[in-house]
Amino acid sequence: MTAAEPDETFDINVEDDVWPFPSERFLQEWAPGVLQAQNAWMASIDSLRAPDRKTHELIRMVCTVIARQPGGVQRHARLAAEVGATWDEIAGSILLTQPAFGIVLAIQGFPAARRGYLQGSARVEEEDDGESLAE
Repeated sequence: MTAAEPDETFDINVEDDVWPFPSERFLQEWAPGVLQAQNAWMASIDSLRAPDRKTHELIRMVCTVIARQPGGVQRHARLAAEVGATWDEIAGSILLTQPAFGIVLAIQGFPAARRGYLQGSARVEEEDDGESLAE
């Protein structure tokens, strides 16, 4: 294979991928023990009692803004919205990165955060509609 020929084993169709993170598919295939250990470690982080879940997701979202990981920004904005974060809380959290990391990272994080917020708030609305229909 040359630089001009892409390695087709790494083509990922995100729409068809059943794994929450594309890397998990590769870990499952090549190092299932690593994936299992990583999942256990992440579950222990997710089970922290403090800070509350909304703050937890906002912090993780801001970390992914700083790390320039739009997929993580979207995911954690969605999860934050699902547990009650408003758009103002999400946007304000992102803007708090600006003094230390610059306005560019904050601006770059907004589109993914907005997509995640809309997904999370839509899910909450669907659940609310389903509860009211069930009553």
